[in-house]
Amino acid sequence: MSYADSHPFSRTPWAGYRHSLWLLTTRDLKVRYSTSALGYLWSILDPLVMAGIYWFVFTQVFQRPVGTEPYIVFLLSALLPWMWFNGAVSDSTRAFLKDAKLVRSTKLPRTIWVNRIVLSKGIEFLLSLPVLALFAALFGAGVGWGLALFPLAILLQAALTAGVGLIVAPLVVFFRDLERATKLVLRFLFYASPIVYGTTNLPDDLHFWASFNPLTGIFGLYRSAFFPDELDWFAVGVAAAMSFAFLAVGLWVFRSSERHVLKEI
Repeated sequence: MSYADSHPFSRTPWAGYRHSLWLLTTRDLKVRYSTSALGYLWSILDPLVMAGIYWFVFTQVFQRPVGTEPYIVFLLSALLPWMWFNGAVSDSTRAFLKDAKLVRSTKLPRTIWVNRIVLSKGIEFLLSLPVLALFAALFGAGVGWGLALFPLAILLQAALTAGVGLIVAPLVVFFRDLERATKLVLRFLFYASPIVYGTTNLPDDLHFWASFNPLTGIFGLYRSAFFPDELDWFAVGVAAAMSFAFLAVGLWVFRSSERHVLKEI
C-alpha cells in the first residue's frame, strides 16, 4: 500500500474527502448488515410492510378517494424515497453524539459525519429500487419518459437531506430536546407530503401551498415515471430552490457552530 492510499488527505483534499466518506459509508453498511440475519432484506421490508398496511387500509377497509392505480406502485414510488429522507434526518440527530471520540480526535472535515449518513441511506434507497421495478412489472404500471427524471430527483433529495442534516446535527448537541422534536416534525411531514395521496388529489388552494414543501416536487419527479400527471414543474422549481437553500443554510450553520460543538461533545 502506498503512502497516498494509507493517508487519503495526502492526495488532494477533495479526493481524500471522497475516499474517507466512502470508507465510513461502507463501514456503516457492513456493520448494519453483518449483525443481522436478513441483512439487505431489512432495507426493503420496512417500506414494504408500511406500503402493505396503507394499501390494505385504503383499498380493502375504506373506499380510497386518493392515489392512482396501481396503488401499491403509487405508494412505493414516494414511500421509498421518504424512508431515505426520514432515516437520514433521524440519524443525523446523533451524528456527533454517537461518535464523539472520533469526531474530536480525527482531522477529517466534520461534515463527513453527516454526509456519510445521507450517503448510506441513499445507497439503501438505490438498493430498494428493484423492488419498485418488480411491483411495477407485476401490476402493469407503464413506464414513461419521466423515468429520465429519476437522477434529478435523487440530486435534489440528496441536497435537501444533507442540508437538513447539517442543520440538525450540531443544534442537537446544544439542545438535546431537538432530537425528539425532530421526530415529531418528521411524523407531521409524512402526512403533509404526497405519499399516501398525490398532488392531483389536493384542492387548488392547498395544491399551491403544498408546492412549498420541497418533498412535493421531489416525490412528483419520482412518480412521473409511472404517473405523468403527478409531475408539477412549479413544485419541482420550488423544490430545487429550497433544496439548495437548505444546503447553503446547513453549511453556514454547521461552520458557525463547529468549534462550539467540539467543546460540547
